[in-house]
Amino acid sequence: MSAETDPPLRELLARQAGVLSRSQALRHLSARMVERRLSSRRWQAAHRGIYVAHTGPIGRDARRWIAVLSTGEDTLLGGLSALETVGFRGFLTDRIDVLVRAGKTPSGPPNGVVVHRTGILPGSDIHLMGGPPGTMPARSLVDAAQWAISDQRAWAIIAAGFQQRLVCADDVRTVLTRMSRAKRRSLISEAVTWSSGGVHSTAEADFLRLCRQAGLPEPRLQHARRGAHGRRNYLDAYFEESRVHVEIDGGQHMDVEHWWADMRRQNELWIPGDRLLRFPAWAVRHRPAEITAQLRAALRPIPFLNASPPSPGSKSLKIRKASVSTTRRTSPHQILDDSPPTAVVRRPRSTAEGVSRTLAERPAAPPQQQHSPTLAAACRSWTFAHRVRWQSAQDSRRNEKHRTCPPNPIGS
Repeated sequence: MSAETDPPLRELLARQAGVLSRSQALRHLSARMVERRLSSRRWQAAHRGIYVAHTGPIGRDARRWIAVLSTGEDTLLGGLSALETVGFRGFLTDRIDVLVRAGKTPSGPPNGVVVHRTGILPGSDIHLMGGPPGTMPARSLVDAAQWAISDQRAWAIIAAGFQQRLVCADDVRTVLTRMSRAKRRSLISEAVTWSSGGVHSTAEADFLRLCRQAGLPEPRLQHARRGAHGRRNYLDAYFEESRVHVEIDGGQHMDVEHWWADMRRQNELWIPGDRLLRFPAWAVRHRPAEITAQLRAALRPIPFLNASPPSPGSKSLKIRKASVSTTRRTSPHQILDDSPPTAVVRRPRSTAEGVSRTLAERPAAPPQQQHSPTLAAACRSWTFAHRVRWQSAQDSRRNEKHRTCPPNPIGS
């Protein structure tokens, strides 16, 4: 029977992504059989005393097993490498972090493997069911945050762990209680408090802190809504009373695909009537006065957005129609005299009824306006001159007619 068809060895290779140590190989094969497989290039040596049972490219799962097996027994994956085995996304790196106890010193780890030592490693922090074995998600998240290259990346790791539902706040606080000398302990504790409340980045935490300092209403964080295609989206902040959404954009939003996704989501918000404000992450921290001013202007109530059109039977619509009807039936005398408009009357059934009603309900004529004596004299003078010119023109036409007409023979 050949070695690859041996059930225990085949099961071992399937569980460890095709990687095994020399001690594991000698449990199933002789030293001569191992050397023959290496010389015939059926196997390849990945590190000193570590073999891969194929000659193809080595994947990420195999690299993690190589890192654990090459650094000795009781070695665990830690940090982002351990989180990746439980489904953590968004922080892919080529570095592999392993965790060993303080009294152990591995010699010559493979390239790309970083060894961390710890004196606090209880059994509750060990996840033996992982492939390969590593620390529990809460411990891995704390280690990844304290091993991060910057405070901002550490905060983002903590927020991503809560956003992806891999940890809960109580488990992380329990780990922090045991690790009293952990690096960035206060920052991790603050990030846990904010992230458990819905803040998923340092920029969102800065924005929420800005709203509280400015006395603005506190928004709802990570507001869930469904897009046009039924997909659930999460918006950074939402002021429900004013129907104002706020998006805090990081550097990844400048990518073409992210940019178009942001524009499509913004259009879907504007169509039903909601408004969207966008702020870059750096402006929230370095331009708080400008952000506050625009927020105050956006949260100010707008009447025409909140008012609903009157129904056909509403009282306001009836009053408006009545005012228009009475205005159309107002006489010129009433407009000049500033008197109240007349009421709308029913159309008469006959001419006699209309005449009698008109004579009975006809308002009294307004008094004649009093003019100044000078204006009255000028009007009389103009009227007299006009009459004189008209009479002269009539006389001239009559005389011209008599001159042109022939004499009547009968009367001669």
